[in-house]
Amino acid sequence: MCDYSLHALASRPAEVGETLVTAKFPGTSTRGLASEAEPGVAVCILPGTELAFASDVQYDNRWIWTKTIHCRVGKFAAIERDVPHRHHDAIEFPDGSRLLVTQLCEGQRVTVLQLPVLHRKMESLPPTAATDVVPAAAISG
Repeated sequence: MCDYSLHALASRPAEVGETLVTAKFPGTSTRGLASEAEPGVAVCILPGTELAFASDVQYDNRWIWTKTIHCRVGKFAAIERDVPHRHHDAIEFPDGSRLLVTQLCEGQRVTVLQLPVLHRKMESLPPTAATDVVPAAAISG
């Protein structure tokens, strides 16, 4: 997912195993995630994606002082989607706290550990032997 303020920028989906960097995008006041090789391209992350930071998470509220969350892992989340024209991209930490991605300090390294499982409707799947259900009695027989 990419926040509403990044829709005018080039973007691409995240890939498992890649290391991203927190960045401020030109022409916006928004921070997000980008590849070091493509600093002007926003990397969009699906809610549920697991992330690992190279060091404790640093953030600010556009003030002089930065703050630290003493945690290096989190899960990407989208908060308050029903509220238009505000940032929704967030990181949820194991203790349940959340931080907007736009509050992350620039230059932090983040590795994409795992993408979420996307569920497809069963009726849209083509019939295959792998989707056939075999009764347990037939196996243990």
